[in-house]
Amino acid sequence: MLHKHSPFDSNQILQRSEELVSAASNRYRITVQVAHRAKRRRYEDFENVDDPMMKPVLRAIIEMSDEMTQPEIIGD
Repeated sequence: MLHKHSPFDSNQILQRSEELVSAASNRYRITVQVAHRAKRRRYEDFENVDDPMMKPVLRAIIEMSDEMTQPEIIGD
């Protein structure tokens, strides 16, 4: 049986999630932003098959934490 694994381990995802929530002034707002980005990514994934193994919400967390820690990345 094949298991689908994210290229990031769960500890890294948890750490990135905690960083996002800690940096945000409003926990609810950052949660909603992650959800919106994940929803948008899910629809984009139908057209773009970059990494079908990674769930949209994980990709959203990773992207947003990268944008937070690497300001040279232009995000939305």
